[in-house]
Amino acid sequence: MYFRIILATAACAFLCAAQDHTLGYDNTPVYPGMKWRVHDVSRPRPEMVTPGATPGAAPSDAEVLFDGKDLSKWISKWKVENGYVECIPRQGGMRTKESFGDIQLHVEWASPAVIEGKSQDRGNSGIMIMGKYEVQVLDSWENPTYADGQAASIYGQYPPLVNASRKPGEWQTYDIFFEAPKFDGEKLLRPAYVTVIHNGILVQNHEEIKGTTPHATLGVYKAHGDLPLELQNHNTKVRYRNIWVRRLKPRV
Repeated sequence: MYFRIILATAACAFLCAAQDHTLGYDNTPVYPGMKWRVHDVSRPRPEMVTPGATPGAAPSDAEVLFDGKDLSKWISKWKVENGYVECIPRQGGMRTKESFGDIQLHVEWASPAVIEGKSQDRGNSGIMIMGKYEVQVLDSWENPTYADGQAASIYGQYPPLVNASRKPGEWQTYDIFFEAPKFDGEKLLRPAYVTVIHNGILVQNHEEIKGTTPHATLGVYKAHGDLPLELQNHNTKVRYRNIWVRRLKPRV
């Protein structure tokens, strides 16, 4: 009798395990155009990525471009001190040695604490994605300028949804999610798209970039592949620190 109870208990445990669907299913429907069933047991699971230890710190799969110590990953004449790099007027911009396509980019920046100039002459720089598509850097704290040229604008195209700027001299953060344009030869297949979070606030929501971002004229697309990132020199002493990037992979 005791032996039969043990066998029955073991059989029940086996059947319960066989019917356990916590790991997925093999008999559920499939959305049109998709490969995997709903809760598909055989669908590959995402790889593990360890978040940064503190807000703004680089996750485990990021490439740190500037850690406050040196510019070995850049072509630059700017100076490094006290954990940041500062623009030297009339010494050109900074450009990464490597090229990038679809990315998540984290940048921290600060305009000069002492206010000099106004409008576009106050704390002006820019994040030049692929050297062509600019997310504007500007001291936009109580500093009126044209809307598509203030901080966190896609220069000449989209003002930010809100002005999330901190006071002059305070550190600010950009988290930028960029989808590179796609070309077939010289033909544009898909434009670039960008999302920007400024100081934790969504200010650009998957906006379609219309082309390059020149001053006072219309941008255009010309076919290109992956290109370096650039920090613009606009002859004001903007500072940068804690710059890292993640190369975004297409969804399986």
